[in-house]
Amino acid sequence: MQDAKPLPSYLVQRYQGWKATTYQENQAWYRRLADQGQHPRAMMISCCDSRVHVTSIFGADQGEFFIHRNIANLVPPYKPDGLQHGTSAAVEYAVTALKVAHVIVLGHSNCGGVNGCHDMCTGHAPELEEKTSFVGRWMDILRPGFERVKDLPEPERRGALERQAVLVSLENLMTFPFVKQAIDDGLLTIHGLWTDIGEGSLEWFDPSLSAFRKV
Repeated sequence: MQDAKPLPSYLVQRYQGWKATTYQENQAWYRRLADQGQHPRAMMISCCDSRVHVTSIFGADQGEFFIHRNIANLVPPYKPDGLQHGTSAAVEYAVTALKVAHVIVLGHSNCGGVNGCHDMCTGHAPELEEKTSFVGRWMDILRPGFERVKDLPEPERRGALERQAVLVSLENLMTFPFVKQAIDDGLLTIHGLWTDIGEGSLEWFDPSLSAFRKV
């Protein structure tokens, strides 16, 4: 690839620092991970947003979480149409191959993808309506969630839609036969979380109350 450029120097320096310290001090652990493969306890589905750092939030070690990130932490419905589905492939691998015990969907405050969906659904983002918009077509997954909260005042509506991104994803997870089977067999649980980036707070969806509660 003639257009490829050297890695930015600050990344090279950070890598070298990591290799000389963190890696060097835990070399046996890294080699064990490499030799024995991964055995994560949970799959985390979170947003691509650079401010969302699930391993930091939960103090996770390398090898503990199987992490999949996409725009607005969405899971699409089960659709075995022979096409390419990155998120669905990650869910399939986590549940059927890695046999994780938990699948956790983590939403967050001030989500750009959710805001884009809100603006698209209210007619303020015509560019996202274009068939050529990858973001717009991905955010179509959240349209059912918008319909549930569209009558709320706008400030409340945006926060409610962020939580709907979590709930729609949980609902769509249940359309995957292997997810439902694992849950029915008592081998898997699914969970919905939402975090406020500025406050550092965390909420979890309580199915018994059909509401989010603070952790």
